[in-house]
Amino acid sequence: MYRRLSLIFIVLLSIFLIFIFFQALKKDFNYSTDKLIGKKIGSFKIQSLNKDFYLTENQLNKNKYTLINFWASWCIPCRKEHNFLIKLNQKKGIDMIGINFKDKTSNAKSFIAELGNPYDFLMVDENGKQSINFGVYGIPESILINKELKIIKKYIGPLSKANFLEISEIIKE
Repeated sequence: MYRRLSLIFIVLLSIFLIFIFFQALKKDFNYSTDKLIGKKIGSFKIQSLNKDFYLTENQLNKNKYTLINFWASWCIPCRKEHNFLIKLNQKKGIDMIGINFKDKTSNAKSFIAELGNPYDFLMVDENGKQSINFGVYGIPESILINKELKIIKKYIGPLSKANFLEISEIIKE
């Protein structure tokens, strides 16, 4: 009797585990930003790299567009995209916010001193909590928003020449 109950339990447990396994196969675990497009960014308060002020979402309506770029000095792809950020900042109609991600302040300042500062606002996310609010899961990532604080486009990975041209076209409109 005990053996028969054990066997039934094992069979039911196996069926349950197989069911869970196949349900998990149906889920899409790829990260997608499609659901963020057109949505407003949430409220935030981010400290500047020099610790002398805080930036909030209420300060982002000066220009028609704002590019929020998450970067770090230890990030090799961040170096790759930096020239495109410098060129974008030379264009009219766009503000650039750089959010330094989980980095030492001295290293971040050295990075900017070496490569130039493309940002209108240079902010810091020391513990990575702010990046979560923006849906960032790796760096570099950039988020293009409009004056109404709605997300137009999210760029995962370093900005490329094609991304630069796309952003240039968008802000020209």
